[in-house]
Amino acid sequence: MAIKHGSKIDSSFGASSMTDMMFLMLLFLMVATTLINPNALKLLLPKSANQIKDKPYTTVSITSDLQYYVETDMVPFGQLEVVLQKKLENVKEPTVSLHCDRTVPVDEVVKVMNIAKNNKYKLILATSPK
Repeated sequence: MAIKHGSKIDSSFGASSMTDMMFLMLLFLMVATTLINPNALKLLLPKSANQIKDKPYTTVSITSDLQYYVETDMVPFGQLEVVLQKKLENVKEPTVSLHCDRTVPVDEVVKVMNIAKNNKYKLILATSPK
């Protein structure tokens, strides 16, 4: 009489749970990548063929409805210079990137340029590539 072993090892692999995990991971990464750049304002920048690769220390944004932002914080224009001075007081080469919508009047851009000139900040006008 032959003795039978009651436990046999199943060598097959079930991939259905692995595909569920991959789907959930893909879904998580798709949602997470939309949240990667929370410091951005939606602006239509003017187009230019010349792009400068300098790294600004901070950004000033002007929206189409003439709202001023230092990074993501809304600042009234009267306080803009004071906020920039506080932010850039101990920086060796203070560089400000100016992001303004295409519809912003030139007068508003020049106001920010004058603040940068008076405080000896390097100013970069942000554009989108052509």
